[in-house]
Amino acid sequence: MDSRKLIMLVGALVVAVVTAVAARTLVAGAAAPEAAAVAAPAAPVVDGPEVLVATRALPVGTILDATALKFQPWPKELVENAYFQKDQTDLAKLLGTVVRLPVTAGQPVTQGQLVKPGDRGFLAAALGAGMRAVTVPVSAQTSVAGFVFPGDHIDLILTQSVDGGGDGPPLKASETVIRNLRVLATDQRTGDQKDANGNTVVQTFSNVTVEATPKIAEQIAVAQTIGTLSLSLRSIADNASELDQAIASGAISPGDAKDPKAEEAMLSRLANTPQAGDSTYAVGADVSRFQRRTVPAKTAAPAGPVVPGAPIVAGVAPSPATPMVRIARGNNVTEVSVAGKN
Repeated sequence: MDSRKLIMLVGALVVAVVTAVAARTLVAGAAAPEAAAVAAPAAPVVDGPEVLVATRALPVGTILDATALKFQPWPKELVENAYFQKDQTDLAKLLGTVVRLPVTAGQPVTQGQLVKPGDRGFLAAALGAGMRAVTVPVSAQTSVAGFVFPGDHIDLILTQSVDGGGDGPPLKASETVIRNLRVLATDQRTGDQKDANGNTVVQTFSNVTVEATPKIAEQIAVAQTIGTLSLSLRSIADNASELDQAIASGAISPGDAKDPKAEEAMLSRLANTPQAGDSTYAVGADVSRFQRRTVPAKTAAPAGPVVPGAPIVAGVAPSPATPMVRIARGNNVTEVSVAGKN
């Protein structure tokens, strides 16, 4: 055999053996190398003071509460003099202030964006576009015992007595005339009052200032002359039901919200819109069986017999009847007056 052919045969045999060993190793499955754990990158440490930022979007007219603000570290090279820094700011004093310029969520709040109670234009800044401020006198019994604070939403209930002129007591009626009014101030307080421990102090007040449209402001002014106004505190969860009613009535359309931001703006607008009409009511008979359900009717004047030929005047009782004698001749009956005859 030629030496060249022998070398090629041996080489092919070696290649075949190596291939067989490699295939067996692959079939048996070699132990997979353990993946090295990749450490998550550490959050960058912000080298700077803590400044006051908005926890959510704050549109113009927002009355600030404790949930709207927080302190957060901010790069010191980006800190401006107008920012509220934690070591120089008493957060309790900013509660009840009003946003004059809109603030984006997560952005620092500047001193020029807020208006403090007592500053000129404070109440005007708290009002939404096209809205009016109306003050309603209340008492401890009609103001939810003082558990109403600026920023809350309330309903107005009108209680009155309706006279009708008939016998018995007048009709007692109570009616929800205005819904979803935003409270701007109680007396001259526009924020929560805190004690030494930081707890909210409940105080009674004699006046409450609310935000209303011009037309509703007129209705509130008239309602004060009709009867007694009481406040009914609304739940925060009522916004969802109000949205369903607004969609059902056609006031807004689901198509108005094309994206989440538009939907959020629509809900915010609806939540701060006072409403009138479609009021609910209760009368005395709904509470006590001894009360009326309707307005008592006027008692009509007793009417005497009508004198033949005498004119009947509206609102005037007929005069006493003239003595008459009825004479019958067969089927013919005739009435003859005997007035003045002996």
